Amino acid sequence: MDITWHGYSCFRITERGHTSVVTDPFHPSRDLTAWRMKADLVTVSHDRAGHQVNHIRDHKYVIAGPGEYEVGELFVTGIAPHQHETGKDILHENVAYHFEYPNGLNLLHLGALQQVPEQSIFEGLDQVNALLLPLEAPLLAGNQLADLISVIEPNFVLPMRPKRLGDADYKAAAEGFLKVMGVNAVEAIDTLRMTPSNLPDGTQVVFLRPGQQSS
Repeated sequence: MDITWHGYSCFRITERGHTSVVTDPFHPSRDLTAWRMKADLVTVSHDRAGHQVNHIRDHKYVIAGPGEYEVGELFVTGIAPHQHETGKDILHENVAYHFEYPNGLNLLHLGALQQVPEQSIFEGLDQVNALLLPLEAPLLAGNQLADLISVIEPNFVLPMRPKRLGDADYKAAAEGFLKVMGVNAVEAIDTLRMTPSNLPDGTQVVFLRPGQQSS
C-alpha cells in the first residue's frame, strides 16, 4: 500500500488491485485539475463546498458523512467527532474515516480535528496501522495529540497540515510534536509504502513531502 500526501488533509492511498482513495481534495491556491489525480473513491471530512471533488479523475464514489460503507472490497467507517467550541455556539463539523483493506491494513484519517475526541468513538475499530493526524489543531496541544496517539496505538503516524497554518507555524508545530513524542528530527519521504510485513512494533512518526501531482 502506498500513501502519498498532497498538502493539508489531502492524501492518495493506493493498493494494487484494490479501491484507490483520495481524501479531502483541496488546495487554496491551486486548480487540482493540473495534478491529474485519480481515484475510485473520494472522501470529504469537512467543508465540502471548499473541496475540488470533481477534479479527481475517474472517481465513482464520494463519501461525505458518518456511517458504514462498502466500496468494492474496501470497508469504510465514517465517525463524527463534532465539537462545540467552549463558550460559543459554534459547531465544528468533521468526519474521521477508518479504512479497512482486505489484506488487513487499516488507516484512520482524522480530518480537521478540533478537540480530543471521546475515547469511546474508537472502540470497536480494528488496529490502526496508519494514523493521518492534523498537527496543532486550534484546540489541541502537542501533548494532547501524543495522548490521543497512545489511545489509538497506530504503527505509523503521518502528520498533516491544517489549512489555517502558514509555513512557519506548521514547522513550529511539527518540531513541538516531535519533542513531545520524544523523537529527534525525521527526514521527510515522498511515499510511505506499507505492507503487513514492514509494520514497526511501536509507533513510528513519518513525515511526507507534499507531492505535486499523481497519475
